[in-house]
Amino acid sequence: MRKINKILVANRGEIAIRIMRTCREMDIATVAVFSDADRTSMHVRYADEAFYIGPAPSKESYLNAEKIIDVALKSKADAIHPGYGFLSENAAFARLCKKNQLIFIGPSPEVIDKMGDKIEARKAMIAAGVPVVPGTTEAIQSEEEALKTISQIGLPVMIKASAGGGGKGMRLVKEEREILSSVRAARSEALAAFGDDAVYVEKYVSSPHHIEFQVMGDRHGNVVHLFERECSIQRRHQKMVEETPSPLMTPELRQQMGKHAVDAAKAVHYVGAGTIEFLVDNQLNYYFLEMNTRLQVEHPITERVTGVDLVKHQILVAEGRELLLKQENLKQQGHAIECRIYAEDPDNNFMPCPGRIHTITQPLGLGVRTDGYVYEGYEIPIHYDPMISKLIVWAENRQEAIQRMRRALYEYKITGVKTSIKFLEQIMDANDFKEGMYDTNFIEKNKEKLVQKGSCEKDCQDMVIIATYIDYFNRLNKVIPTKQLNPVENRWKKYTYQKNFDRL
Repeated sequence: MRKINKILVANRGEIAIRIMRTCREMDIATVAVFSDADRTSMHVRYADEAFYIGPAPSKESYLNAEKIIDVALKSKADAIHPGYGFLSENAAFARLCKKNQLIFIGPSPEVIDKMGDKIEARKAMIAAGVPVVPGTTEAIQSEEEALKTISQIGLPVMIKASAGGGGKGMRLVKEEREILSSVRAARSEALAAFGDDAVYVEKYVSSPHHIEFQVMGDRHGNVVHLFERECSIQRRHQKMVEETPSPLMTPELRQQMGKHAVDAAKAVHYVGAGTIEFLVDNQLNYYFLEMNTRLQVEHPITERVTGVDLVKHQILVAEGRELLLKQENLKQQGHAIECRIYAEDPDNNFMPCPGRIHTITQPLGLGVRTDGYVYEGYEIPIHYDPMISKLIVWAENRQEAIQRMRRALYEYKITGVKTSIKFLEQIMDANDFKEGMYDTNFIEKNKEKLVQKGSCEKDCQDMVIIATYIDYFNRLNKVIPTKQLNPVENRWKKYTYQKNFDRL
């Protein structure tokens, strides 16, 4: 066992701050890294030490493994926490950490390689007895093979990149005439995104639910699951809203899927926090989709209903300690929902909206948590993901959790950039969501209604803010009659009012 006294967080934004908060509670020193675009970022201010690692583009900074290792060695860090994204699922980086006697807070490079390759992951799950979507277990070698294989499986099918993720290198094929063009497009996109053009074929599961199970394992062979998260509110395969427990789940289904999630993790000797993702159809048949060998964006809702700090247990397991969690002691208490707040314009096809934040008012109150990294005056860079915060609420039941999220979104005010807040409010108001009757096609089915309604309300809100500022300014000179002030006081008062208004 090796004690960790200092951790370099190889990430930025809200996840870097979230990791550092747990480190501070554990009396572990933290090291931040930053690019040109992040010199004034909050994670740089929060850390005990901060080091510059390069220009704004990710490949020259946050994806530059050698620079990050160099900083870790210079700062005398014991370990590196990769967060999510960037180098978090990069086996070569994990090997580089090991080579330099740095603890990589995550699974072994071999597991990252195996589960990062979707074909190899399918083979491992089949061997472990975990249900998988019908499809191929080898990469498609030719267009002729693609035609033959798809004819055997039957349309519709999904063509997926073996090294893929996040919807890249993925194509839905519904008609025979689309097969060859889809194979070529998937291969081209996969090669550009991952440097690997291998693709495979899966049967398309119509209108599925995307349900994932959080798992945690140690080096002593212990693995537990911390229940499920419902992640079906997605746009272009990117999640926007998550909740737990899933409204689809039954106690029997939860037990079965949880067991398979643990079996999947044990099959690859998994160490650390990971996620087993499933597709579930309307008949409650479920199939392994993929494994994420890292902490997930939506992990806070699991923490809220279980009371478990997942980052803390990641660190303890990385030190070589035996897992403190026991399956029989883990319970779900209440209901939690997470909304991802993006700096983007829902009225303009969700175009990213980087820029300077003028004002920000974050929601507070019972059962509300905000994981963010922006502040008034902060310039959101164009170089990274547009997610600026995560809003998490908890309540005793699902209905109250939805009501609390509606209230929290109403209180969340950001000016200077467009955000997805109003769009998320409309999701909370949608009947299908309130009734728990939704799947991965929810946003596509309701997009026009959600965007149009949200756009109108956003315009009205902007008008109210402007009118309030004007009214405030008009009232300022009426607060103290000028005849009660001597000339010097009068000049000072007018200057102060004008300065305050200019600031607004």
